[in-house]
Amino acid sequence: MSQYALTRYSKNDKPAAAIVIGQYRYDLAALFRAADPDKEMPCWAEDIDQGFKNWPQMSAQLDELAAKVPGLASQEKITPLPDDIKLATPFTPVTIFGTASNYHEHAEEMQTVLAAKADSAPYVFMKATSSIIATQEEVVMPPETSKLDWEVELGVVIGREARRVKASDALDYIAGYTVVNDISARDLNRRSDYPFKHDWFRGKSWDTFCPMGPVFVPRDAIADPHNVKLGLWLNGKQMQDGNTSELIWNIFEQIEYLSGILTLRPGDLIMTGTPAGVGKGIGLFLKAGDKLEASAEGVGSIVNTVRAEVI
Repeated sequence: MSQYALTRYSKNDKPAAAIVIGQYRYDLAALFRAADPDKEMPCWAEDIDQGFKNWPQMSAQLDELAAKVPGLASQEKITPLPDDIKLATPFTPVTIFGTASNYHEHAEEMQTVLAAKADSAPYVFMKATSSIIATQEEVVMPPETSKLDWEVELGVVIGREARRVKASDALDYIAGYTVVNDISARDLNRRSDYPFKHDWFRGKSWDTFCPMGPVFVPRDAIADPHNVKLGLWLNGKQMQDGNTSELIWNIFEQIEYLSGILTLRPGDLIMTGTPAGVGKGIGLFLKAGDKLEASAEGVGSIVNTVRAEVI
């Protein structure tokens, strides 16, 4: 398999698909036309979201296309996109799931007392898909919160319909990975006006609260998803330094749990948990002008700044 990643960029104010080979990005539709000029272009060459509906077939075709890039580039049949293109999110998730308190040290810094794993199950919430933004876009801090926080996570993308999948088979249902920063309003995650003490929707689903990207990497690009370094920097200072090897509920167990409740669909995104080092643990929260960089080894980094919402 050739090493590649997928992303989208703004083209005539609309997202267009691009393939990333090394340090270069190529328009995916232009690459397909150069490689197979007489072949009917598949819908995913212009709309990555459509490709996840038949990811195994799309993946095989992308492997072939990626292998042709060096030769086509040397013949100047394709040219890289400019470095200054505006990136979009690499795809639009169908549904976003998040697994909370999934690292022991993070649970401790949040003062969360966890039951023994044998007596427990993953704690999963859902985040609005309308909250996604791309790298270099702004996280908008609403005036309703004064405790805005960060959470770098490895995002797992589902590539096949999955129902009651065993953990031992879960890898076969993964299309690939991306980076997610699960922005959270800590003071809105809890409520006192109802007997239900937690409000994950209000704390996590505001517009712009889900930076993701900068690319989607296919499953085989990462040898072991349970050995991926995660990091987050606030204004250049590293705040989070973790590894997916420290997950309480590993990725495969999360897929087994979720698919036991509902059918996971191609394009679903699972935010697998964040390591220790969030702001709440030390009483430090985001403010206007702050710069965040969230990274996952083998995937890349997303950079976002914070802007206060003016109403």
